[in-house]
Amino acid sequence: MIEHFQVKLVESYMLAPTVRHLAFERADGAPFAFVPGQFIQVHFHYDDGKPTKRSYSVGTPVDGSGKAQKLELAVSYVDGGAATKLFEKLQAGEAVDASGPFGRFCLMDDDANQRYLLIATGTGVAPYRAMLPHIEKLIAEKARRFVLLYGARTETELLYGEEFEAFAKAHPGFVFHPCFSRGARATPRAHDRLGHVQDALAEIAPDAEHDIAYLCGNPDMVDATFTALKELGLPIKHIRREKYVSSR
Repeated sequence: MIEHFQVKLVESYMLAPTVRHLAFERADGAPFAFVPGQFIQVHFHYDDGKPTKRSYSVGTPVDGSGKAQKLELAVSYVDGGAATKLFEKLQAGEAVDASGPFGRFCLMDDDANQRYLLIATGTGVAPYRAMLPHIEKLIAEKARRFVLLYGARTETELLYGEEFEAFAKAHPGFVFHPCFSRGARATPRAHDRLGHVQDALAEIAPDAEHDIAYLCGNPDMVDATFTALKELGLPIKHIRREKYVSSR
């Protein structure tokens, strides 16, 4: 059910040089109901008074209740951007208008889906963070397997990397491969990969019968990976996409 509500800022810090983590609570104190993979819209006005809005995936890990007290967002900062200006000025306790949830980029639980290929760049990894409790349940109860390929230029741009690494260590059914396009980090780790996410696809050998892929992030990555997966034999119906475009 789509709702319109106000959210108050409760936490804000930089995740990366150009990405900020923002945590909000509903001003009315109610929990926010959503399915991991969905997004909200933040409504505000340009300096000239013209109304506008921006969409952000909810990154809050949510349990089976589907309700969260906090709305956690990973927001890219764009030089001169109206949303960047809004969030830079926003202080703890101040409120903004929002609506949601929207979207269908959610995990499909089908017996044919034995392995999930989760592929992201930049803030496109946020919905996968929200999915972690659901992923944990699917691993434990249905022996599903997951591979997360997460593309970043450098280690400083790897959002929530330590969280995903800790989850992978605790859950053998979850494999995490950070893919660095501008060279290895100072202390490389065994699960690191060099290059773009699509360069690592052959290694994980997509299975046309039992794999389903989720692509989220930069439109160029999504298009290139979609093409690569098709060439590796994955049917189009087994590829789900969500493109992120930075708006001013």
